[in-house]
Amino acid sequence: MATISLIGAPTDVGASVRGAGMGPDALRVAGLAEALRAQGFAVIDRGNLAGPPNPWLPPVEGVRHLSEVVAWNRAVFEAVSTSLALGQVPLLMGGDHSLAIGSISAVARQCRQERKSLRVIWLDAHADFNTGASSPSGNLHGMPVACLLGQGPAELVGWSGEPAALAAGAIDFIGIRSVDAEERQAIREVGLQVFDMRHIDEHGMRNTLTEVLQDVDEDTHIHVSFDLDCLDPQDAPGVGTGVRGGPTYREMQLCMEMIADTGRLASVDVVEINPALDVRNRTAELAVEFIRSLFGASTLAR
Repeated sequence: MATISLIGAPTDVGASVRGAGMGPDALRVAGLAEALRAQGFAVIDRGNLAGPPNPWLPPVEGVRHLSEVVAWNRAVFEAVSTSLALGQVPLLMGGDHSLAIGSISAVARQCRQERKSLRVIWLDAHADFNTGASSPSGNLHGMPVACLLGQGPAELVGWSGEPAALAAGAIDFIGIRSVDAEERQAIREVGLQVFDMRHIDEHGMRNTLTEVLQDVDEDTHIHVSFDLDCLDPQDAPGVGTGVRGGPTYREMQLCMEMIADTGRLASVDVVEINPALDVRNRTAELAVEFIRSLFGASTLAR
């Protein structure tokens, strides 16, 4: 069984509201390490990374807290790189979604070194494809995809050794239902594959995942970037930017189980859990259930 490396990044420096920095410890309280060990995995909790505090300042040239986001992502990049080099499965516990820049950049660099194909599955209510020019808020947790595609601030691109960590065809979005006007046009121009909630409503989660996973093979490294606001806020109230109308509990379980069935899952982000807005740690507990499924837990042996 693989060794899973838990990496805490307790910051909300890229977010719109305070509180996501408490997400790593909420996952620990919800029993994440114990649940994975019960499935037979070796689990190493590497504790929480250190970084600058949230200065809570207005945007500068359309971007908030750039230097702080860079510092946190550098710490994430190094920690994820170390885990991958040791042959472990890094599980980043955020923190806000801007941290995916460092996480996925490290994974992309490792995949190039190993000549593997990287597939990122982005579970989110939002496309996170804004730039400083298009973002209404300047919050960098709405820009990680643009950064990973080489379209963000210069300080946040090129970390994988290439101008873009990802090609547009290497990322699939599931559950999207909140996209800004300029972001919508940019998605069309770049040709990103977005399975929004209308697609899931019309075709179902099973057919959606069949499309997403159809060309995954033994040389594919799957990275799941799981923003808890992908879920409906009635199920997951502890998020900073909840949007009504997300996948149901069973739809998300099926999504996770189908990804697990590939046997190609090799790295994970779990982000945007905000205990300050939660009810008795419900959202972190829900996250643990889905992570268990992502790592192969199921009702029957399959």
